[in-house]
Amino acid sequence: MNYILSKDELKLNETAYRFQGEDYGDLPFSFFWVFTVPGSGPGLHVHPYEEVFVLQKGQATFTVGEAQLEIQVGQIVIAPPNTPHKFINSGTEPLQLLSIHASKRVIQTFLEP
Repeated sequence: MNYILSKDELKLNETAYRFQGEDYGDLPFSFFWVFTVPGSGPGLHVHPYEEVFVLQKGQATFTVGEAQLEIQVGQIVIAPPNTPHKFINSGTEPLQLLSIHASKRVIQTFLEP
């Protein structure tokens, strides 16, 4: 097993690098390492497990269930299982965050684009 990975070894979509635990020794967690520009973020979605967000750079507005949350660097957001949630980079600078999934693979259902 390789104990050190570069983000360049992870699968990249438009705004995030994805780590799937099942691809690395069947680890019981996965994550997205997210980099977004102002005004962008994923649409409303759910997971059958908790998701934990750690804001590393920038500012974000989260929707978790009925709550609207303004988040700053160093704050953490927890979305409970099966709770609709999303975020948007609501700042003026690039956003960086970790989106940690309590599952060996990401399982998500989008409720809006």
